[in-house]
Amino acid sequence: MSKGDMSKTHSIIRSRCRAFSAKGFTLIELLVVIAIIAILAAILFPVFARAREQARKMTCLSNLKQIGTAFALYTQDYDGGYPNTGDPYLWVGMRFRWPLMPYLGIGQKEAAAFASQSGSPSILICPSDAFSGTGFDATSYGYSACFYHTPEQINAMRIENLRAGLNTPGAGAVCVTQTESSIASPAQKALAGEWFNSHETGGGAPLGYWGTLSPPATPGPDRWKGGRNYVFADGHARFVLASRLRPAVNDCPDMHLTRDGLSGADLR
Repeated sequence: MSKGDMSKTHSIIRSRCRAFSAKGFTLIELLVVIAIIAILAAILFPVFARAREQARKMTCLSNLKQIGTAFALYTQDYDGGYPNTGDPYLWVGMRFRWPLMPYLGIGQKEAAAFASQSGSPSILICPSDAFSGTGFDATSYGYSACFYHTPEQINAMRIENLRAGLNTPGAGAVCVTQTESSIASPAQKALAGEWFNSHETGGGAPLGYWGTLSPPATPGPDRWKGGRNYVFADGHARFVLASRLRPAVNDCPDMHLTRDGLSGADLR
């Protein structure tokens, strides 16, 4: 193409752009563009939200996998025995993490915000958990009470023995160290897991399974909805719907009070 042809082409393009600019958009055209943008936003935003939540769920699973590894390292050092400090409420995250600190690789320096030096969230906090906070003792996970109580004790315990004010341990007042050899179904007995259904809330607040906590405590009406991430005694971690869990002795999807303790199973 000669220089003259190129000059003519540029001139034509400039003239058409000026004509288009002078014409502008009509109201109808603007409304159509706005409508298209709104439709695209309505389609894409939920997709992005689901993708973000899926990534958070995977991070949570990774956290529990690491916690399961810490338990495995602990049992190797204690002749197959699981953590037992004599505290009936060791299942609470802020309590069970202390025996595991040497194995978690997160250091023992207290800080206002519980995070690693790189600023990444602690492995004890699920990214989707907006309920547990970020303090040094805050955690998203609990440690199954079955691992420091006998099956007979677990079968005699109720909701209030674990949760109501943390002052009525009942049959669980005495803690008895349980060992790996006591687990009947390692792939079906949850070792640690989330407090709440942070990933399956139906758009509402995180669902728990405890209802009325004052004795006599009653199970929550939504206890069989949603699901949680768990790490099991064999070391694998997975997301499990509440409906896939066996009813515990408190008629809840509760890994703490698994019927028959370590002789029983949580998965259906």
